[in-house]
Amino acid sequence: MYKTEKRKQKIISVLKSRQKSLRIVLENIHDPHNVSAIFRTCDAVGVSRASLLYYIEKFPKIGKKSSASAFKWVERDKFKEVKSCYEKLREEGFQIYASAIVEDAVSIYDIDLTKKTALVLGNEHRGVSEEAALYADKKFIIPMKGMVQSLNVSVAAAVILYEAFRQRQKKGMYVGSEYSPEELNEMVNNWCNK
Repeated sequence: MYKTEKRKQKIISVLKSRQKSLRIVLENIHDPHNVSAIFRTCDAVGVSRASLLYYIEKFPKIGKKSSASAFKWVERDKFKEVKSCYEKLREEGFQIYASAIVEDAVSIYDIDLTKKTALVLGNEHRGVSEEAALYADKKFIIPMKGMVQSLNVSVAAAVILYEAFRQRQKKGMYVGSEYSPEELNEMVNNWCNK
């Protein structure tokens, strides 16, 4: 159970600003340190759930220390195929954007990230799979002006999620809660026991 009323109030405050309408999908990201860093950013901007899509690499083992405990504050689901992951996201009403350096990709800064959005990031060396890119609603890029055309995946995730944070904060989406009072109460009880 929570140790103090102050801690309980912190939990309530954090949960009220969680964005269940923003999801990150990690496809076969190899380095657990990158996954840990992404989970820290998810927690920082209020992403409530991440989808782990792993069918080449092994599911990452994330240590408490490397993720600064963020792993326990961000829910996750696991998928072993793109089709089932995307079907689940679409059932929940998400638009799906995959990060891909392709001709028809749009800038991350031109996407309305205040809508219900799932953002797909791929493996450090291979990027997103052809299947993940093909079946996404759109592809996006982070605009760059240098010789190197990619960022470390955890850095890319931070850039992307903070753009979502900026748009959502400007629209007032962190005021109030995306959860019903019943959902919020259940989550507060769960978090107080973590």
